[in-house]
Amino acid sequence: MVKMVALLLLYCAFFAPAPASAAAPDGKAVYSQTCAACHANGVANAPKLADRTAWETRVKAGKDLLVASVLKGKGAMPPKGGNASLSEEDVRAAVDYIVAHTR
Repeated sequence: MVKMVALLLLYCAFFAPAPASAAAPDGKAVYSQTCAACHANGVANAPKLADRTAWETRVKAGKDLLVASVLKGKGAMPPKGGNASLSEEDVRAAVDYIVAHTR
């Protein structure tokens, strides 16, 4: 009986499926839940999502600079758009979503 349990544990250790990795953040969801409060309507001069002219120089500066601005805050925008629970990966996903809608 002990040998069977040991074999079963050994089998599980080697052949059990790996734990599922965390899903990638959904940039659209992050935008909708946090960013849209200002960027949908231009609150406090926030550039609107589809305003290509307003985003042009920001996008040309690069995604890393956009991400840094969101993480640290800029102008009237507080760090992480006021949502302290956002991870850097969440912010990057939201920035990717925004950049995709400025082209």
